[in-house]
Amino acid sequence: MFVHHPIFRPLAALAILLLIDLIMVPGFFHLEIKDGHLYGSLIDIANRAAPLILAAIGMTLVIATRGIDISVGATVAISGTVAAMLVGGTMVMNNGTPEYVANTPMWIALAVAMGAALLCGAWNGALVAGLGLQPIVATLILMVAGRGLAQLLTDGQIVTVYYQPFFFLGSGYLFGLPFSLYIVAAVFVVTALLMRKTALGLFIQSVGINPVAARLAGLKTAVLIFFVYVFCSACAGVAGLMITSNIKSADANNAGLLLELDAILAVTLGGTSLAGGKFNLAGSVIGALIIQTLTYTIYSIGLPPEVNMVVKSVVVFVICVSQSAEFKTMWRRAFPAARGGKAQ
Repeated sequence: MFVHHPIFRPLAALAILLLIDLIMVPGFFHLEIKDGHLYGSLIDIANRAAPLILAAIGMTLVIATRGIDISVGATVAISGTVAAMLVGGTMVMNNGTPEYVANTPMWIALAVAMGAALLCGAWNGALVAGLGLQPIVATLILMVAGRGLAQLLTDGQIVTVYYQPFFFLGSGYLFGLPFSLYIVAAVFVVTALLMRKTALGLFIQSVGINPVAARLAGLKTAVLIFFVYVFCSACAGVAGLMITSNIKSADANNAGLLLELDAILAVTLGGTSLAGGKFNLAGSVIGALIIQTLTYTIYSIGLPPEVNMVVKSVVVFVICVSQSAEFKTMWRRAFPAARGGKAQ
């Protein structure tokens, strides 16, 4: 039963990558404690994968409704830019000691940044659920305009932050582990509880399986679709804050660049079909870890960075082919025993 479980394949892929690292990367599984913090390759992979995991969690719900959101990277750039501009940091002298203080109280800056991310999601949701635009077209508008807006806010420059408490979001440690992992865990647990312990998850699946039937059954499909786009942008907003905090600056040109493609890949690697319907949050998390582990492996064994893009494209091709109805039919005919049947 475990072999046929949807989460088996992503777990197997992650295990194979870890085995390769064990063989080819010396000290890959070595962990050590320095200054009360846990360090090692595994911790580094999990920490760097945190923004992608957040984006993948939000993207999972969008794809479950037969949608797609290619504006995730732009939302990351907007939220990070707004937070960096508001927090900033000005040096003052306190009893002869230089200190940096925020231009705006940090909680206000974070709230405004998240508000900007929610507005991005509301824009996408209004276009898809309200006007009935195709999701890829609706989110393409924000993908282009959103990053352009972030660049306009910064005049195309990198905005540096000089406020130590802000850095804790992306590079701080709590009880020996990166604080970003606690944020990811909290978002995952809350989302999983909402999807599995309430009817919301069933409603989202119903919309993805057959939106017309769901609407005729009394479900407010437009509200559900609007919600998933807002939620996806909220996850992207948190990821943007995390990235900006980690690099201590906002780069509107490169922050979150192509993150939406990695998020879509992570969701499909985790077993969620692009055709909508059933989804797998845990699989999406594993898919994000696969992508980050793959990137780490390619860099560690000395391959050119360009190989990473080629490998990802091959993975996307294999996933799309494996999810096609024709391929599944051919697979069942070639391997009837895999479905419990008998060869003819």
